[in-house]
Order: sequence, then structure tokens, then C-alpha cells
Amino acid sequence: MDVIAIFDIGKTTRKFLLFDHGLNMVHYEEKSFPESRDDDGHPCDDIDAIVYWIRLRLTEVIRSGDHVVRALNFAAYGAALVHIDEQGNRVTPLYDYLRPMPDGVTEGFYESWGGTGEFCRATASPKLGMLNSGLQLLWLKKMKPGLFSRINTSLHLPQYLSWLFTGRKVSDFTSLGCHTAMWDYDNMDYHRWLGHEGINMPPPSSAPVTHAVSIEGHVIHTGTGLHDSSASLVPYLKSTDKPFILVSTGSWCVFMNPHNNEPLTAEQLERGSLCYMTPGSRLVKSSGLFLGHIHAANVARLDDHFGVTGELYKTIKIKGRKISRLLSGSKERVFFRHGIPPGYVDTGVNLSHFLTYADAYHQMMFDLADVCLESYRLVIPAGDTTEIIYVTGGFARNDTFVRILAARLPDKRIFASDIEDPTALGAAITVHESAFGTTLPPYYLGLKAIINDDRIT
Repeated sequence: MDVIAIFDIGKTTRKFLLFDHGLNMVHYEEKSFPESRDDDGHPCDDIDAIVYWIRLRLTEVIRSGDHVVRALNFAAYGAALVHIDEQGNRVTPLYDYLRPMPDGVTEGFYESWGGTGEFCRATASPKLGMLNSGLQLLWLKKMKPGLFSRINTSLHLPQYLSWLFTGRKVSDFTSLGCHTAMWDYDNMDYHRWLGHEGINMPPPSSAPVTHAVSIEGHVIHTGTGLHDSSASLVPYLKSTDKPFILVSTGSWCVFMNPHNNEPLTAEQLERGSLCYMTPGSRLVKSSGLFLGHIHAANVARLDDHFGVTGELYKTIKIKGRKISRLLSGSKERVFFRHGIPPGYVDTGVNLSHFLTYADAYHQMMFDLADVCLESYRLVIPAGDTTEIIYVTGGFARNDTFVRILAARLPDKRIFASDIEDPTALGAAITVHESAFGTTLPPYYLGLKAIINDDRIT
């Protein structure tokens, strides 16, 4: 069977998938890796182990003879840079974007480029410390000049994984558009500060590109890689010309509106809005929050309080009348009364007020949906008439989340997509034509309309 091989390296889950000519998933596996430590003792991903696994699994599939790998592509999380020297050796560990940015690194930086508000607006990058991957380079230059001086090229993680096989050093718009503080959206080019600091980044590919490379004696068309949230948008852009908003869920819940071309304002930026880009450099107004981590931290507290183990929340459904009671009750949040606290859990919430685990979970998800709607409103332009909202990823299968979201947006048509892995599918779509020499027809999204009369159809 001819297949497309995809490695989807998420922040919490690493996957290897195979898709056939019709983009049906014919193989799926996950792999866990022990956490490593960087040169300062901070947690980080073990890039050596990840690369070894990628090479091993691809070689094993090719040699097995069960599948003919026609194309290869990668999706990976953003805000992660791999720095390589002239010989192609990694110079540093894969620093984690959650490690703190030391004091003094950005002192005077924003003022040199028009002030914090203007710089962040122009680069569509809220001030996020290490989550601004470009500023990781500034940090290296100031704090680790010896390492910085050895860097020949810096690649975002998806493009680094591609480079391992193609040997081509490129950037791509999906990674550059991910709050990197590198891209000047006003001029659609790298921001001038990079050249000023002596930082040279590879040029971005102007469209999805593949390179024919020989792997284990087989010619395989290899893509340049995609940022994972942006990759999950690709199947929907390929399948409909109607305006829509995509809610990509998992570790992050990101509301993406590829049909909002209004320039990003300083006010929207301050409130958490930003811009992503499609593979073809189309602007995508976006906003999100750390939903998966917030959910996991609060579920752990509920599990501990009610003395349950496992993933009980996955079995919980919600009735329409329960949603009606939540909507008609107090408008004040219970779990996130003062916003999302440090550590994601408000320990001041008295869980003894809830009689059952389900009651507590329903209220928590009601509050979380309310927080999510703050992000949703940031991607909606004035006079917006978009009716369709697609929910994809892990929370599309969370009955409580999608039902409450639909109830809070009664004038919208909410669809939960049963695409199991939209990120990997998007990465496969971008190399499909190179692999098989045929134009891809509109892809069936597998949608379920969400309605609140105790049915999901």
C-alpha cells in the first residue's frame, strides 16, 4: 500500500501515522519519552530520543515492505528552536518555552523598536517570554554568548525534523507566524531587529514544498514541516469555501479565524489575540488559552477530593436541562472567579459545596467554556456574520465542553469534528499531490452537529 508518513510531535504526545491515497489513517501509534534536563537544569524534551525514534520507525516501516512510503512530513509544536552549527551538529538542548525568561534580557529591547505595544502589534506577538521563540535567540546572545557564536542556523522544530532528511534549511510561514516576535506583519518579512542583532534566519517557503530524497533506497517526497495548530486548519480550508472559525483543542484551545483580515490592534494584543499564518502566508486571527493544562490540573483536584482514580471525567455526559440550570444560575464563575490563577487551580474554591463529582465537573467546564469565550470574542470582527464553528482535537470528544459551548453560542452552528488527528491530516494533505501526482478532492470532515436537547447527531 502506498502511504504518506507523518510524525506529529506535540508538546505532550508524540505520534507516528500513515495515511493512504484517500487520506484514510491506516496506522497510528504514540510514543512517550522521559523528560530531559537542559544545561541549566530546567526540564526539556529529549530531542536525541525523539530523533532516534523518528529515524528508527521510518526505517522499520520502509524495510518491512508492508507499505511503500511515497511522502513524509512533520508537524510539531511551536516556540521551539533547534540551533545547529556549520557541521550540522546541535549546539544547544531543545529549550522549553515554559522556562522563565531571566530579568534583563529584554531590557531596552522593546523601546528600541517603537515600544512594547507597537513592537508586539507589528509582530503579532504578545510579550510572552520564552514563548516568543525569536527572543530565545536574544537570550542566548546575552546569556550564553559562547553557544550563540557557534550557531550557523536556527530552525523551528518542524523544519529541523525535515532538515534531518532533506538537508535543506528553510523556514515556513506557519512556524514564523506563531508568536515568534520574528515576523513583521506590516511588511510581511523578517523584522529588522534580527539583522540588527546579527541573527540570520532561513527564508520561508512561499507555499507547501516537498523535496525528493532517497531514504533506504526509496525516493520519498519530504515536506518542510508545519506548526501543529496551523496544520489542523488545513483540512477545513481545503474542504469548504464558507467562512468558519476553527476551535483547535488539546494542550491549547486556539480559536482561529482565517476569514478575519482586520489588522491586529494593540488592544486585541493586550487581551491575548495574535495572528498565525497558513502555509501560503494567509493571516489567521487567533486567540487561545492553555485549556488542556488548566483542565488537567483541576480534574486532578476533583479526583483527589472525591477519591476517584482514572479518567472518570471521560464518562460524564451532560443533560440539556442541566445546561439550562447553569445558564439561568449565577453568572459568577466558581472555579475561575478571579481569572486563571498561577498553577491553574484556585485552591480557595470550596469543593464541599458540590454533592457529586459530576456536579463539580459540570460547573468547572461551564466556567472553562466561559473563559474560552473571551478568546472567541477576540477573533470576531465588527459586524461578523460567520455562522459555522468547528471544534476539533481532544475536547471535540468531550460531551460536556461542546454542549456547553453550543449553548453559550445559540446563534451559531457548532460542529464537532470526528477527525481523530487533524494536525497529522493537515500535514499529510500538504504533501499529498507530490506523493500521488493527483489533486486532492474536498476532504470529508466527519462533522457532528451539536444540539442541546440531550442528543448529539
